[in-house]
Amino acid sequence: MASFALISQYQPLVDMTQFSFRPRKLTAALIANTNFRSFSGAGQAVAAVGRRRMVVVSATAAAEKPKKRYSGEAKGFVEEMRFVAMKLHTRDQAKEGEKESEGPPVAKWEPSVDGYLRFLVDSKLVYDTLERIVERADFPEYAEFRNTGLERSESLAKDLEWFKEQGYSIPEASSPGYSYAKYLAELSEKDPQAFICHFYNIYFAHTAGGRMIGKKVAEKILNNKELEFYKWNGDLKQLLQNVRDKLNRVAESWTREEKNHCLEETEKSFKFSGDILRLILS
Repeated sequence: MASFALISQYQPLVDMTQFSFRPRKLTAALIANTNFRSFSGAGQAVAAVGRRRMVVVSATAAAEKPKKRYSGEAKGFVEEMRFVAMKLHTRDQAKEGEKESEGPPVAKWEPSVDGYLRFLVDSKLVYDTLERIVERADFPEYAEFRNTGLERSESLAKDLEWFKEQGYSIPEASSPGYSYAKYLAELSEKDPQAFICHFYNIYFAHTAGGRMIGKKVAEKILNNKELEFYKWNGDLKQLLQNVRDKLNRVAESWTREEKNHCLEETEKSFKFSGDILRLILS
């Protein structure tokens, strides 16, 4: 609409190229000395100035058009990731959730020890893979996430050893765990933005919904025993904040397209993690 307004504004300049003269008596001398070509040229020059002004003003208006703001962007990229992730929850999981529930809420789960062990074993495979990727650091930014205090492999090893001491047989890792670990390993070698999406969602989800699930499962089948999987050394809130700060710093060098690519990977992360989580009920 700005362009149409500008065209109307400068229309008088354009119309100056069309001259109409009322009949009047002109002396032979006046007719002889009047250069009508220069008259016409002046009109064209004024019209050209008008057109240039229209172009400049239109370009300025386009440049001043406010850029699109993404939900959470003002608080840093981690907040953008959190916003996208929360929308993929169900309403009973989070107030921002938009997904339909595909099964009973956690409070109504009927887990088994065997199923829970399968979940823990496959989870350990995924965390082992994440920690190896970060340690190897095919991309420099991965090194930022070494020794964050959120690592879970060692804690899971202790838990599985405890189950073994209780007389339980520890199963081999199954397809959901292998599929996710393989995907992460391949992704990390070629697509750092997508990998960082999975890194964020795996670790942060475990400190939130993961802890709640662990508590409910422990109430039903472990006589309220708290596993090492759900314990952290130090202040968990501070550990999380430290990682948020690192994630935000890493994302500062990304283009908007790279950030969007990272966000688009969220649904895949939820699918892989959901397949592993459902082992609890197997």
